[in-house]
Amino acid sequence: MSSFDVVILTDSRYVNPSAPGEYVRNILQEDQLVSDALKNKGLSVSRKDWADPDFDWSATKSILFRSTWDYFDRFTQFQNWLDLVSTQTILINSHSLIKWNLDKHYLNSLVRTEIEVIPTRYIQPGSNLSISRLHDITGWTETVIKPTVGGAGRHTYRIDADNMSLVSDKLAPFMKQESFMLQPFQHSVLDHGEISLVFFGDIFSHAVLKKARPGDFRVQDDFGGSIHKYTPSDQEISFGLRAVHACPELPAYSRVDIIRNNQGKLAVSELELIEPELWFRLNSDSSALLAEEIFKRLA
Repeated sequence: MSSFDVVILTDSRYVNPSAPGEYVRNILQEDQLVSDALKNKGLSVSRKDWADPDFDWSATKSILFRSTWDYFDRFTQFQNWLDLVSTQTILINSHSLIKWNLDKHYLNSLVRTEIEVIPTRYIQPGSNLSISRLHDITGWTETVIKPTVGGAGRHTYRIDADNMSLVSDKLAPFMKQESFMLQPFQHSVLDHGEISLVFFGDIFSHAVLKKARPGDFRVQDDFGGSIHKYTPSDQEISFGLRAVHACPELPAYSRVDIIRNNQGKLAVSELELIEPELWFRLNSDSSALLAEEIFKRLA
């Protein structure tokens, strides 16, 4: 008999923070909203650090990924833990879906289902193709480079002719060890921002508009980006839902990040299925929608 129906996963920084600032208070508030919604469905709930060495993961019926935001800094450990714990309990989202979404090569799968994405060239570890040579091959003059595994803007740079050598030197040691991706810079990120659409199952919940601070292009709050409530068009919701349905299976939760590309078309920039920020505090119905989706899956 399991001790819990759902364990909400976080990382060690957010288990019992002593003096949380606004950012951490938002995390705690949102995890509490999810916990309360699950309890309202009659489910027993706890909250744990995913890397807690003392917890028996077979003691819970399921685990729900929320703020495991250190996993890409401990990627090998996380992968090993993921494979082990998947034999002991139910993962939400599923083990196979998380493995698919861990590496941004998944964008190729969206292309095969005719979902518009930002054009991407992948750079394998130790590749003989330099960043400069890739610009020559593609004809791209302004680009963004980032690892295929990661988040929070880690090793992410905007490249043009003026800083290409500098960025190449900075990334050289990392590019020997991990895959990177190069994409043409999309100017609508500066002009309009990036839209994040939140879905639970195939139900649209809410959206936010993420904007970079003046002088930057990264929309993450780690770099001074801001979020704003956003009412998407029917076209944007429909496009996001197409991306959700292009996944190998229907996710319990998903965040589809979209922009207008340089040709003015909607395009997926990222599809977040592991531990995306979902801004439950901005939509009073959202935590209940997630709880209902989890309840159906556990039933």
